[in-house]
Amino acid sequence: MGKKAHKKSEKSKASDAEAAPRVPEDDSISASAYEAQLELLQIELSKLQRHFIACGDKILVLFEGRDAAGKDGSIKRIIEHLSPRETRVVALGAPSDRERSAWYFQRYVAHLPTAQEFVLFNRSWYNRAGVEKVMGFCTKAQHAEFMQSVLPFEQMLVDSGIKLLKYYLDISKSEQKERLEDRRRDPLKQWKIGAVDTVALKHWKAYSAARDEMLLHTHNAVTPWSVVRADNKRLARLNLIRDLLSRLDYAGKDVDLVTPDPEIVFEFSADALADGRLAR
Repeated sequence: MGKKAHKKSEKSKASDAEAAPRVPEDDSISASAYEAQLELLQIELSKLQRHFIACGDKILVLFEGRDAAGKDGSIKRIIEHLSPRETRVVALGAPSDRERSAWYFQRYVAHLPTAQEFVLFNRSWYNRAGVEKVMGFCTKAQHAEFMQSVLPFEQMLVDSGIKLLKYYLDISKSEQKERLEDRRRDPLKQWKIGAVDTVALKHWKAYSAARDEMLLHTHNAVTPWSVVRADNKRLARLNLIRDLLSRLDYAGKDVDLVTPDPEIVFEFSADALADGRLAR
């Protein structure tokens, strides 16, 4: 393809994306509509990156949720076209013996963002409120101490200038079962299956109870939780990105584009536990 034809093709692609209609927030979305909307949102993410680099902002986003809830896929779409020099994904493995003897938050502190950085934690210190509690990887005293200290810790992060966002991706039991089975069948996804994943369904109720306790005790005005209903991967990704963009300031924001569907992404409240918006 010649240079002129290539430029024309790129221009046509951008024009098609800009002309893409707003995706109806129903139970399904076509691949073409999804890709068109995703491209527009990724352009907004690029605007955000230019802004926080220029202003020296420090942005930290935590992704929590059940196994196979879609954290990896959402993060992949967020960072796909961002500069790797100012963007980091943190996905820590099991702590070493040395790390287990340290202050619980210590190994996470080393990965916090500095000026001009956008850091995404694929699971975070909230492991202690979820998998560690359910699987018995921490004591009751350690869990209680975490629940008491996590909000003061996050307050210190915010006071230091870090912009902290927290997302919990929620899926139904049937959807989790289907996704875990897909991982076992797909040779390109089998690396995602670990010992904890194999018993996720067995401990479904325990994880639900741990989630409820975590959200109730750690949701607050300074570092609120946003819940993403993630059974539909495409709609979950689009609306998570919209919500993230809507919560951060940057030049040239398309406000209409970044308004999320409140049926898919909503700020946690005690009412959400009572009215059935979280999976049981």
